[in-house]
Amino acid sequence: MTVGKEYAQYVLEQLAGLGHVTSRRMFGGVGLYFDGFFFGLIAGDVLYFKVDDSNRADYQARGMRAFRPYADKPDVSMAYFEVPPHALEDGEELIAWARKSIAVALASAKDGGRIARAGGRRPRGRSKR
Repeated sequence: MTVGKEYAQYVLEQLAGLGHVTSRRMFGGVGLYFDGFFFGLIAGDVLYFKVDDSNRADYQARGMRAFRPYADKPDVSMAYFEVPPHALEDGEELIAWARKSIAVALASAKDGGRIARAGGRRPRGRSKR
């Protein structure tokens, strides 16, 4: 699932209005972070944002697919859904979708999410158990 440089750059440009967005190559894809919190990923030139019960229905209502990282296990998905193409083309709308996913990432970190921050660091005040 390689990611083209041009596509990754386009996504970052569309998200520039958020501020503090960084990217990091990982497993052939690109992870997206806001202020260090992992909220999205790019795989195979498709943008996915983090979901939970608060925003999953928004993606499902538009027929968007869950991220499925294993070709040999098509029933295994992760808590990321494909971003609707119309949202990707409209920077302001993309930022609105991204903010919801950032809120999901922050909530996940507060609940002890495994990948809370870039570099595997836990938010301040959290100890490993």
